Amino acid sequence: MKIALIGYGYWGPNIARNLNKTPKAELYAICDMDENNLERARRLYGSSVKYVKDYHELIGEVDAFAIALRQDISYPIALELLAEKKHLFMEKPLATSTEQVQTLGKLSEQYDVTLHVDHIMVFHPIIRYIKNMIETGELGDLLYFDVSRMNLGPHIKNDINAMWDLAVHDLAVLDYLCDGMEMKRVSAAGLAHYGDSEELTYLTVEYDNMIASVRSSWISPFKERRMIIAGTKKMAIFDDIQTDEKLTICDKGIDISDDFREYGRYEARVRLGDLYMPHIEMEDILLNSIEHFIDCINGKKESIAGYKQAYRVISILEQADKSIKGRM
Repeated sequence: MKIALIGYGYWGPNIARNLNKTPKAELYAICDMDENNLERARRLYGSSVKYVKDYHELIGEVDAFAIALRQDISYPIALELLAEKKHLFMEKPLATSTEQVQTLGKLSEQYDVTLHVDHIMVFHPIIRYIKNMIETGELGDLLYFDVSRMNLGPHIKNDINAMWDLAVHDLAVLDYLCDGMEMKRVSAAGLAHYGDSEELTYLTVEYDNMIASVRSSWISPFKERRMIIAGTKKMAIFDDIQTDEKLTICDKGIDISDDFREYGRYEARVRLGDLYMPHIEMEDILLNSIEHFIDCINGKKESIAGYKQAYRVISILEQADKSIKGRM
């Protein structure tokens, strides 16, 4: 399978590296309008890859495209390539509105092609481990998600805010772990001090009997990527900053008692159990995402990070934007 990459700027080199690594496909070409970017790619891949400035030259030569461009640029290109019956690997967020997502999704179905969004954290082995804990009942009923994704920079974007850039990862994970469960209410607050886009956002998503809190920041003094997933039986802490054991399982929770005969006896009692850190082999999650995309094409199946998941994620972000603007 021949795949061409459009965009060799910030994230494109990582996609190219993994397309070149996987035995499941061929990195056929790299397209970028900036000759300096193409020259950077040439120094790595030499004559094994074709280099062009205009992706139209490649439409008749490849089976699929990976697009690593800003959403306002990638959307019209995606429309065109889907109509040309090309499979698409798209950077997150898929689009800037649910209306655009629906349009792309309908086109992918109309032309029977795979549309995959690089919700990269969905393909993390630790997320897969937690998913299994939920499905087997080990975690119990889900109570809450508490997520922090913060850093000082490395850049402050003008086209999207921190929530659209960072929280999209966590909302995709939340959607995956909860099997696309419908949310009931969304609220958010944000700070835009250095430009028009919020550099700091606090997002709350409410579900039936569960709540999620997501903090996203480009202006934090320290880097944090931590997710707490609490169930009625156990709690999981995923700290992606840790270099070794990133997942801690806490056998802690609340037990309910119906014994009220003695003074001071309460219905809810804290249960303190063991902590353990399961060893989970790390994997290249971008490679996992790319190979899932390829497997979906070959198997003619829908991606777990397809347009339907993107629709649910962006629907939350749209409502959060309205909530932020309503507070201003």
